[in-house]
Amino acid sequence: MIGVGNAYRRDDAAGLVAARRLAAAAGDRVELREESGEGAALLDAWAGAGLVILIDAMDSGGRAGTVRRAEAKAGPLPAALSRCSTHAFGVAEAVELGRALGRLPERLVVFGIEGGDFTAGVGLSPAVERAVTRVVRRALAEIRPEIAGAEVPAR
Repeated sequence: MIGVGNAYRRDDAAGLVAARRLAAAAGDRVELREESGEGAALLDAWAGAGLVILIDAMDSGGRAGTVRRAEAKAGPLPAALSRCSTHAFGVAEAVELGRALGRLPERLVVFGIEGGDFTAGVGLSPAVERAVTRVVRRALAEIRPEIAGAEVPAR
C-alpha cells in the first residue's frame, strides 16, 4: 500500500495517516510505502506489485471528507481524482504514465480523500479524520483475502 501526502500540511496528510493505519491493521502481511506524490517515485513504489492500494488527499473544491475510489486498470482516473491531487505531477499523471509505459501493477486501487485545510501544521480536520477511518475499512475489504482477521486500529 502507498500513502501519499505531506505530514506538515494538515489534511494533505490524510493518505499517510490512512496508509499507516491500514498497515497497522494488516501487520506484516503488507508493505507500506510513504510517498510525497512525485510521479516517478510512485512508478518505482508500485513496481512489480500485484495489488496496490494508494491513498491520497485531493483538493477538488468538494466537501471535506468526501471519499472517491477508482480502479486504475479500468481506464483513466475520474476527473475528480485526476485533476485534484495536491501535487503538481501526482497520482493521476503517474497512473497515466504507468499505463503508457506498461508499468501499472496488476491491480491499483486509488482512494482520494477530499481535504479542507492544507495550511502549514499537523493534524487532520474532523471531517477528514472520519473519512480516513472509512477509507481504512474499505481498503481492508479490498485486501481481506490476504489479511483475514485484521482489526481497524483507533487513532
